[in-house]
Amino acid sequence: MRSHLLNDLTAEHYRRSVTEGVERVAAKLATTGRPFTGVTVGALAPRIEQIDLDRPLHDTTAALDELEEVYLRDAVYFHHPRYLAHLNCPVVIPAVLGEAVLSALNSSLDTWDQSAGGTLIERRLVDWTAARIGLGPAADGVFTSGGTQSNLQALLLAREESKPGRAGWESGVNPGKLRVFASEVSHFSVKKSAKLLGLGTDCVVSIPVDHDKRMQTVALAHELERCERDGLVPMAVVATAGTTDFGSIDPLPEIAELCARHDVWMHVDAAYGCGLLASRKYRDRIDGIERADSVTVDYHKSFFQPVSSSAVLVRDAATLRHATYHAEYLNPRRMVHERIPNQVDKSLQTTRRFDALKLWMTLRVMGADGIGELFDEVCDLAAEGWQLLAADPRFDVVVEPTLSTLVFRYIPAAVTDPGEIDRANLYARKSLFASGDAVVAGTKVDGRHYLKFTLLNPETTTADIAAVLDLIAGHAEQYLGESLDRAS
Repeated sequence: MRSHLLNDLTAEHYRRSVTEGVERVAAKLATTGRPFTGVTVGALAPRIEQIDLDRPLHDTTAALDELEEVYLRDAVYFHHPRYLAHLNCPVVIPAVLGEAVLSALNSSLDTWDQSAGGTLIERRLVDWTAARIGLGPAADGVFTSGGTQSNLQALLLAREESKPGRAGWESGVNPGKLRVFASEVSHFSVKKSAKLLGLGTDCVVSIPVDHDKRMQTVALAHELERCERDGLVPMAVVATAGTTDFGSIDPLPEIAELCARHDVWMHVDAAYGCGLLASRKYRDRIDGIERADSVTVDYHKSFFQPVSSSAVLVRDAATLRHATYHAEYLNPRRMVHERIPNQVDKSLQTTRRFDALKLWMTLRVMGADGIGELFDEVCDLAAEGWQLLAADPRFDVVVEPTLSTLVFRYIPAAVTDPGEIDRANLYARKSLFASGDAVVAGTKVDGRHYLKFTLLNPETTTADIAAVLDLIAGHAEQYLGESLDRAS
């Protein structure tokens, strides 16, 4: 079995195997006509369950043939222009090349003696991102697995920084006194992080949003004042730069002013909106982000990177000490004095992939402007899609997009029952997915079911959007017709 170990003796075997795999994927990408086949769980699960994992095939070609049957044929292909559902982007080729390199070398970014140049590349990209944000010379950060982990680490730092010298804080105070403020459409990971940090979800104060789905700063100011009057401790305000459902961006300058006035940690969840850091057209939409104490960025959303590629950035590098633990067998304290850079000193993870290489390769081949142009294209496409929806009497669209998300629902002319309209939209989404012709997402707005386009593919056109809208209307009308037949 040593013949399967990647080393100097098997380099040619590695080249042949990976080339064969790449050729299979390239063939699928070149010939895939729909984003999905429509396969069901009931159809696919038995095919996978019947495979005996204790009886290997002993042949790469045979394994790839089998993989074709259980994965490649029925995968959801995000590169297809009619995949319009979640925050999954098509990926750029330099990043995929980086993925191939980092997987083969298998560097672990926890300590210098496992990564060397990888450590320095990640640190350089953290500095580059912090400079794009404008966090200042004392900024630092670390790559993470995604926005959820980035938000968790940011709130951990905010919790620890809220302790000394805060009004209402005493030694041994109940963590239940801490409060986190986030808009009612913020990411679920804010409440999840509060739970993981031992604060409980009740500590998260939900701030209402305006018509454009942006946090109402008047309401935030009121809640901060009430928190302090009640003897509670405002721990953090989480502003969102690109909400998952609407792509809305909270008023960052106003929120920064309130955070400064109340001496509270400001975290900006820019997992989605971070693409604007590379934009030459729309960068001003996230003005105020430079005043944050911490920022989440997800390169695997709007920088067109493969999963996973994310980071948490902080204004003050010293705050990262709250994630530090020294182990003699890994990163003994003496290494700090010897100025040996160990990224585990900053991270919630220990073993960690060299995901930064993907962004490095992208910047070295395409440049930041190249990334920004792609993101600008999808923002422009969303604006055009909004115009289509606003002019189409079959649909109700919720809000004009700030980034690249459209939330809408089909409104039949002859049906007034909101519940029946909900069911028609749910049916349309499910039927469209089953057909494989397109993939769209769904959400709830004011308790009602809506559909969602998350546009992250510059290859998608307004013609694609119009065609998918017609498909949605057709499926919804089919459901309503069948419902009427059943009722008669």
